[in-house]
Amino acid sequence: MNSPTNSQKTVSDDDEIDYSIKPELYDSDLDDKDEQWMAKKRDGRTSDAVLSCPACFTTVCLECQRHEQYVTQYRAIFVVNCKVDKDRALQYNATPSKVGKRRRDSEEKETHSAESERVNSVVCSTCSTEIGVYDSEEIYHFFNVIPSEP
Repeated sequence: MNSPTNSQKTVSDDDEIDYSIKPELYDSDLDDKDEQWMAKKRDGRTSDAVLSCPACFTTVCLECQRHEQYVTQYRAIFVVNCKVDKDRALQYNATPSKVGKRRRDSEEKETHSAESERVNSVVCSTCSTEIGVYDSEEIYHFFNVIPSEP
């Protein structure tokens, strides 16, 4: 039977770590410092969630409000790491079509054009994943994000 050579020996990481000295990358107060930084950024305002990009997990919003009906959608005014794609304008129909009600074609065209809104696509500035839209009232509407507790 062959005896293992030095390169084949299994060595536990615990055997190599010197616990008598403090690790240089560890900060036991880091959570408290992060909480203070977030409180300073929010300036006393509350948020329903902190939003992140679903592809690269980059934080895109620190203050947002959850949609009342669609719980996976959020709106915000102040964002970080987001880019509005001015080249990609989308048409949004603000009023869903009335099913079962009869209308004249002229009435439907007038209502449709008056209540539709142009919005621009919003992408993550890190990885360019589409995460929401930006409307004419300068509000960001996020629908493709990962929320976490504030």
